[in-house]
Amino acid sequence: MDLTRAQEIVRSAEKIVVHYKGDNVWIDELDESTQTARIHTERNPASSLRVEVGQLEEKREL
Repeated sequence: MDLTRAQEIVRSAEKIVVHYKGDNVWIDELDESTQTARIHTERNPASSLRVEVGQLEEKREL
């Protein structure tokens, strides 16, 4: 995923499914200067990770 799409997802009112290493995640915050995102999994919202935005994948509806 690129930073522009990640920003669109964060601003969206609808739920857009995003995966990180096969897990559904929420994007909590984006850092444009480092091209990273702070995320948490749906299963464990109390634990967050900082990952490169390029490692996130949008799960598109068929």
